[in-house]
Amino acid sequence: GEPSERRCDAKEALTSRGCKEPYPPETDETLLMKDKELSASDDIIQLRPQQIDFQLRVVPQTFKVSFKRAEGYPIDLYYLMDLSFSMGDDLDMIKKLSQDMVSTLQSFTKKLRIGFGSFVDKVALPYVSEMKKKRRDPSPHRGTSCQPAFSFQNLLNLTTDTAAFENKVIGQMISANLDSPESGFDAIMQAAVCKEVIGWDDGTKILVYTSDDTFHMAGDGRLAGLREPPDGNCHLSPSGLYDGTRFDYPSIGQLARVLTANNIQLIFAVTKNISAAYEELSKMIPQSVVGVLESDSSNVVQLIKNAYNSLSSSVVLEHHGAPQGLEVAYQAHCTSPSPGPPGLRPWSQRAECKDIKINQQVDFYVQLNMSRCLEQTEFHLSVQGISEQLKVVVRMKCECDCGPVEEASPSCSGHGTLHCGTCSCDPGFLGQACDCQQSEDHVSLDEKCRHGGSSQLCSGHGSCECGKCACQRSFSGQFCECDDSNCAKSNQQLCGGNGKCVCGKCNCSGAYGGEACDCSTHTDRCQTAGRPCSGSGECLCNRCVCKGGFDGDHCSHIPNNCSIDKTWVIIGSSVSGILFIGLLIIVISRLLLELSYRREYQSFVASQQQTNWKEVRHNVMLPLCSCLCLITCLSDHLFV
Repeated sequence: GEPSERRCDAKEALTSRGCKEPYPPETDETLLMKDKELSASDDIIQLRPQQIDFQLRVVPQTFKVSFKRAEGYPIDLYYLMDLSFSMGDDLDMIKKLSQDMVSTLQSFTKKLRIGFGSFVDKVALPYVSEMKKKRRDPSPHRGTSCQPAFSFQNLLNLTTDTAAFENKVIGQMISANLDSPESGFDAIMQAAVCKEVIGWDDGTKILVYTSDDTFHMAGDGRLAGLREPPDGNCHLSPSGLYDGTRFDYPSIGQLARVLTANNIQLIFAVTKNISAAYEELSKMIPQSVVGVLESDSSNVVQLIKNAYNSLSSSVVLEHHGAPQGLEVAYQAHCTSPSPGPPGLRPWSQRAECKDIKINQQVDFYVQLNMSRCLEQTEFHLSVQGISEQLKVVVRMKCECDCGPVEEASPSCSGHGTLHCGTCSCDPGFLGQACDCQQSEDHVSLDEKCRHGGSSQLCSGHGSCECGKCACQRSFSGQFCECDDSNCAKSNQQLCGGNGKCVCGKCNCSGAYGGEACDCSTHTDRCQTAGRPCSGSGECLCNRCVCKGGFDGDHCSHIPNNCSIDKTWVIIGSSVSGILFIGLLIIVISRLLLELSYRREYQSFVASQQQTNWKEVRHNVMLPLCSCLCLITCLSDHLFV
């Protein structure tokens, strides 16, 4: 029997609903427990504030978060390389470019730590040969030596000793496996979860993954009888090896969760022939980018530089651990300086700024909205790829100190108890003011206001009061289903000003009819001395409709046919005559020509029949033989 309308709201909303002050407090207090200024000095601070405590009621609460990416922020970069046989020329190139890679990274920050690892594939059939000879040296070509295969190997922990990185890269040998896809997912998983072994710190964490082929994923391990999914723990041997023969390959979702949880940004440096597959993979892994390698990895240094700039220019604020019932929304103010507090701009579920430069501040406004009372809770806000976090502690106040309870209150029609401005109705009574009685059929009052099973109360055009619709504006009917402003118009007036619009149709007054009440039933305008409309028409809507060639207001006028202009008739007739004569001349000339052709043909046939072909052949052959004899004599004479 209690009202379903929400009583708590912002001050502006309460005022617009007619509530009068004093209001219960929206919040008791907001405490900035930790609010150090943004700084790029030795104690680098990029996110402000660092901790905030709220005491909230069930009303929206907004606060501001600022971020500025500091120049020279520490970088941990782990280089993860595919050492399968097809990467032989790439390994040679990386050995040459290792010093350039270190120099490029040091241009971003002097606080650089770099590590190195490699991968091939799981040491099991059908990925790697089980023959003893092939396990020792899996090279597919004679005269070429390879190191044994492995799923992942940590070769160098993160270190500031850049010379050790260069030496470790130079000392590597290629390996080989049987199939094309590699165990890159195994390598990424172990490199991410083995935090203590690899040595990840709190700086910017970047994992560079280089390969010229695709990857095995969850389910592929069943070919080797590996059904158990990875457990998300570190399984490196003391020497840093992982053979991958206990678990299946990780899924894409597992990789995304592990990388996000550890704030690791991923750079895929892959060749063009497989870049499309990695582009699709990158869409499912936050804070990852894809760069296209040359076939020999000669552009890897520039690729890493471009990818790092792309990752660092994007700022994404996100929350972790918010409970159900707590909605978090954002407004991103990416320009500098910020335009100020949020106005009427829409709130979104994602906060992102792009093309942000080093030392450029961006501001985010965060709105907390409780849909119900919760226990004390806390969650965190952070920028993707940055280890700094803002801790938000929320304490709920669900009760108000509203004074004494008033039973049988007049505000509740004498049928309920008034407490904190709302009525709790006695049994048998319902409504905001307990002014509705519960029906005997126990059907809810709201159901009685729904038309034909609709989900809307009163067709969306009124409010349900005690099981009956109170319609708004121009709507009427039991369920406010009739629109009394949607009828035909005449002379820019609803129902021509001669009737009333009822449920979409005009109810005309006695002297008018028609769809828009624009047809008068009187006949006074049609009357003449004799019959209506002079007997030459019909009176419709008090107007004469003439027949038989008559016109005029009373059908009394006969048009003068003699005065019609014949000019166009003459012109049309003349043109038609000329065209007809021309066509007739063409047809006659064609017939005469045809007759002439027929006579010539018949004459030719007759002459052919009269010709003596034997005499013709004799007359032709005799001169021909004479010519041949003469030619023969002349040739003999010349020869002598």
